[in-house]
Amino acid sequence: MGLLVSLDALLQEGSVTGAARRVGLSTPAMSHALARVRERLGDPILVRSGRGMLLTPRALALKDQVHSVVSEARRALEPERPFVASELSRTFVVHATDYVLTILGAGVDRILREEAPNVCIRFVPNTPDDAALLRDQGSDLAVGIYGDLPQEMRSRQLLTDRFVCVVRRGHPRAKKRFTLDDFVDIPHIQVAPRGKPGGYLDDVLRERGRERTVARAVPYFITALQLASATDYVLTISERIARRFAEPLSLTLLELPVKLRAYALSLVWHPRFDGDAGHRFLREVFLRAAKEAAADRHEAPRTRLDATDPTSGQARKRKRRTK
Repeated sequence: MGLLVSLDALLQEGSVTGAARRVGLSTPAMSHALARVRERLGDPILVRSGRGMLLTPRALALKDQVHSVVSEARRALEPERPFVASELSRTFVVHATDYVLTILGAGVDRILREEAPNVCIRFVPNTPDDAALLRDQGSDLAVGIYGDLPQEMRSRQLLTDRFVCVVRRGHPRAKKRFTLDDFVDIPHIQVAPRGKPGGYLDDVLRERGRERTVARAVPYFITALQLASATDYVLTISERIARRFAEPLSLTLLELPVKLRAYALSLVWHPRFDGDAGHRFLREVFLRAAKEAAADRHEAPRTRLDATDPTSGQARKRKRRTK
């Protein structure tokens, strides 16, 4: 880079003395730089003409190109301008479920409209490979509860929630105490955002020697709630979204007859974005939206999928080892 800067000064000034003054070097030091340039390019660059010096044809051909490269490099090394959210114009890819969009979507949207109107968020479904997509630069953020994440991944807890049962208003089993026998006798709707059967609830039931029948497995929370409102199925679902739709969908919320721990949803990203001011702003937007929409916290929430959950990394590894 130093030699390019000296060459740019020589080409712009057309003299060794002027070039030395331009970059703050002594005249002998610039003469040494000129000698190195001549050796590297196999061209004299500057030649004597009377009392002055003239650029060679090769030097004239390089003048604009070298100046452009040096100017671009200098701009790249300049301190970053103070971040101004209103000037941010960027598209972010965020992995999230319709639960996250229901609970946080309006808050995130309002903050962005007010503070960064030129930001676009492209929400895409969660997958078992969210971490790989974040690492390979295909995505910016992911919201969820995960199994084993790569050690380098960053995360911040967004909100907590707990599970409740949901049935349609007037469901025959909702008129009396909802027992474990009722729970396992009724066909179930399962929300499986990543498309895998089983999960934490099934593990807890299995520990008690019980098993449920899943009649319908769907990837979306709102679809599951709509289906529960129109059938005699039972749905185990997050309380925050259940309460949002209980009245408009005529649903009844029931306490689970088995004890399930509350859980925490986390915001996950790759550390290459740690110093990115725009990305940092978006993370704070999600945290602010979560504080507004779900400020209350549950005690000792699960922060990761159980190792036995089919969607967790450990389960997939164990499955591969047994093949």
